Amino acid sequence: MQEIKIKNNDINKRLDNFLRKIYPFLPLSLIYKSIRKKNIKVNNKKSKEDYLLKLNDVIQIYLPDDILKKKKIKDDFVKSNKPIDIIYEDENILVVNKPVNLLTHSDEKTLSDTLINRVKNYLFRNGEWKHETENQFAPALVNRIDRNTSGLVLIAKNIKALQVLNEKMKNREIQKTYYAKVHGLFKNKKGMLENYLTKNAKDNIVKITNTPISRNSKFIQTKYKVISENNNSSLLKINLITGKTHQIRAHFKYIGHPLFGDKKYNLAKYKDTEKYQSLISSEIYFNFKTPANDLDYLNNKKIKLNIKKDLFF
Repeated sequence: MQEIKIKNNDINKRLDNFLRKIYPFLPLSLIYKSIRKKNIKVNNKKSKEDYLLKLNDVIQIYLPDDILKKKKIKDDFVKSNKPIDIIYEDENILVVNKPVNLLTHSDEKTLSDTLINRVKNYLFRNGEWKHETENQFAPALVNRIDRNTSGLVLIAKNIKALQVLNEKMKNREIQKTYYAKVHGLFKNKKGMLENYLTKNAKDNIVKITNTPISRNSKFIQTKYKVISENNNSSLLKINLITGKTHQIRAHFKYIGHPLFGDKKYNLAKYKDTEKYQSLISSEIYFNFKTPANDLDYLNNKKIKLNIKKDLFF
């Protein structure tokens, strides 16, 4: 018999969904059958598969140990012990300044030294996250930026914060501001770009068009304002109304103003010597239209980087 005690990061989850995450090799049909036959109980009582777990509930599982193989939480974050640049922190969230040339998550080439692993390492060393005792949850990024983009990334420390902030991001109640240096001068010094973006996942590239070209095409909006100009280049302040893959890079390439240093979307006629794309995630603004309960204290809060024009010119 195995027992699992429910903690803060597990509450309000359905019993069947929780068990599927903990025991990914356990067939769903067996989970349902075991609940029905009282081989899986909650607080030593018969339960139902849709029961919503509460803090300090104890699940009793009367099944052979050889079929109860728990999902292992990867501990590759232990090796990722480089410091993180913390801009803001409280009991629920972290906002860090990601440097260029650092992945947010691992890929097939980079497994350990990523932003999320550095964050996990930091929280583990501080005693705020103990991966050995967590049933499912691990700290998670709410927004991502490209490897060669620097700036602010929002991280949820607990499941409550993650659920709320994911919903707020989906409903566009969290606004993100960027600065970018692009080629060329603008006739219209401010404006809203509205087009469609279609992602080619195989080649990890996106295409911008005036009209949808497939059912995967997404409507995008990019608001910009010219902050300063120098020779044949412009510094832009950009507000993402929508936030899709490579949106800023591809959108400004589409209108003939590619980013400096962008090796993927820079037009052939524009040559520059920038090593990385000139794009910084500079501000996160919490603009809640609906209550966020325990995270209401974030409403109307702006978290900013001090961006100096001489970083670009």
